[in-house]
Amino acid sequence: MAPIPAADYAKNSSELVLVPDLAISSRGEVGSVLLFSSKPLELMKTIALPSDSASSVALLKHLVSKRGLNPTYSEMGPDLEGMLASCDGCLLIGDRALEGARAHPELVKMDLGSEWLDVTGHPMVFGVFAARRDSDVDLVRTAYDALISRLEAFESDTNVRNDVIIASGVKSSQSSERLERYFGEVINRMDSEDMDGLELFLKNACAMTSEPIMAW
Repeated sequence: MAPIPAADYAKNSSELVLVPDLAISSRGEVGSVLLFSSKPLELMKTIALPSDSASSVALLKHLVSKRGLNPTYSEMGPDLEGMLASCDGCLLIGDRALEGARAHPELVKMDLGSEWLDVTGHPMVFGVFAARRDSDVDLVRTAYDALISRLEAFESDTNVRNDVIIASGVKSSQSSERLERYFGEVINRMDSEDMDGLELFLKNACAMTSEPIMAW
């Protein structure tokens, strides 16, 4: 069992099942999936895409097309200055997006989590937890139980939450205050509303024609 981009699940759905209750999602602003530019979106003729984010790339293309726009996309290494030196806009995710927004807030033109919510009214599920269809269900449940237990500790135990924030700060160079806010923007539980958003994304942005299959 592993967390994978929702778009990668769509590509491999015939071989995978979704594990319930767990996801990497947002209900509005996500803070770490951002489109940067010195121009308005309507004036971007070229947009650089990172090579490490299948879901965010599919989401951006879908959201841009919903606005009736058709820029040229180029895949590049995830570097803000290098991408903007070659293209009008660029998509960054994760720590690079957080760092870019901190250093150049004036360049942030779209938070893709917020845009998805505005367009659809649903949460955006960027990542899912999946297992192979031929996996031993009992073993998957054991892993699921461990993850749920850890998530509950993070949600309810201040010491556990603080330990995670401190460790994340060492890895990302973000302040504790920003990470505290970030862990409110990114949600790891998946309820029925998240599932509705996921199914909409899989169908409309990833062209997945079959229904998601759950592990149980």
